[in-house]
Amino acid sequence: MEEPGKLRQPGFHHSYLEEMEYSKHNIFSKIADSEGYFLVNPLSRQADILDRDEAQDYMNHNLLSREEYIQKGYLVEPAEEEKLFRKSYLNFIDERDSDEVQLFFTPWYSCNFNCSYCFQDEYTNPHDHVEEEVINAFFRYVDEKFSHRRKYITLFGGEPLLNSPNKKETIKKVLEGATHRNLDVAVVTNGYHLVEYLDLLKSAPIREIQVTVDGTQTVHDSRRMLRGGKGSFDRIVEGVDALLENRIPVNMRMIVDKDNVHNLPELARFAISKGWTRDPLFKTALGRNYELHHCQTNQTKLFSRIEMYQEIYKIVQEHPEVLEFHKPSFSIAKFIFENGEMPEPLFDSCSGTKTEWAFDYSGRIYSCTATVGNVGDELGTFYPQVKLNEELIEEWEERDVIAISECNNCPVRLACGGGCAAIAKTRTGKLHSPDCRPVKDLLELGVGLYSQLKIV
Repeated sequence: MEEPGKLRQPGFHHSYLEEMEYSKHNIFSKIADSEGYFLVNPLSRQADILDRDEAQDYMNHNLLSREEYIQKGYLVEPAEEEKLFRKSYLNFIDERDSDEVQLFFTPWYSCNFNCSYCFQDEYTNPHDHVEEEVINAFFRYVDEKFSHRRKYITLFGGEPLLNSPNKKETIKKVLEGATHRNLDVAVVTNGYHLVEYLDLLKSAPIREIQVTVDGTQTVHDSRRMLRGGKGSFDRIVEGVDALLENRIPVNMRMIVDKDNVHNLPELARFAISKGWTRDPLFKTALGRNYELHHCQTNQTKLFSRIEMYQEIYKIVQEHPEVLEFHKPSFSIAKFIFENGEMPEPLFDSCSGTKTEWAFDYSGRIYSCTATVGNVGDELGTFYPQVKLNEELIEEWEERDVIAISECNNCPVRLACGGGCAAIAKTRTGKLHSPDCRPVKDLLELGVGLYSQLKIV
């Protein structure tokens, strides 16, 4: 009797094909609201939809004559698969080491909003402006430490686009420093003062402006209001219109939880009516409102990742116009249907200290936007002197699905990548721990949505 999971392959005489196993990277499950099944393998980069009979054969290990399964890497000789795993890992590291780096600069943690879910509301900044020598030190550090890397700057906060003379002068200096170095600039903003900053933005090499809009006016204004309670929706809409009219790219992000998810169709219809969705310079993202650091002590309104996508799946089926505004990723499902192929294996989904760094007005260095400003997460300083915690930086750099022991035998690890290190550390106190993604459940929904509706 064969060992569980192993199949003899008649007709092959090479020793490495005499005894085969299902790949430990196979992800197999039933498609949501369908009689069909899917089989994907992130390592061999293969994906197939199986009918009920084919799926039954797969479950019964009835593949003795299925050479196609060997060719696609669903059926493997373990030692050969391990060689492919190591080769793919080295390729991933090589590509990541040559990839573009996003360098966040936070000039202050001040903000003119009083958002209901802010995770930075306890951060402080005693200064009304940033000393020019700090900005100069930041660019010296960028010039020296990232001279060999493609890179761009992202302004972050707090709210970077605050409308005071001192703060506008600071932003102007950062934009001038980037322009002088031929570096693109992105801005993460609440969007309230976009019109006042338009002339500055038009003069700089802006890659995109990310603006958060949490729904149509009533919903948005109940979540993202000015300090004092005044709404912000109308001013943001005016700013988005102005950016697109001046051909500056916009990335509109909606932060989703149980309080506002059902407003997604109405927001989609609003964006469609404005003509935004027809503009190639307009794109969207959905972010999950979640617990990070001290915030969200009352978590009853928060979705888990799968809960959010389950709700979006139902909403899109009832309101397909949402897809003109935003096509949800459902893990790698959207990528597969849009590109007709699998993405490269994902050995690490955390960009911190690899393709992302964060810096703030005080001269401190952090791994990413999820840690910037959080006491205890500093990795060093670039001002008044360069001083790095090399041991902690190395721990961040080494975190991937190989370093995380819980990932070692996980079949979805090359589609998950271990998740966010900051969230994992907040949850467990340990950097080398997983922030697990429900990949199989997401694929069930995404393959069901995109295959049945044929909307990608």
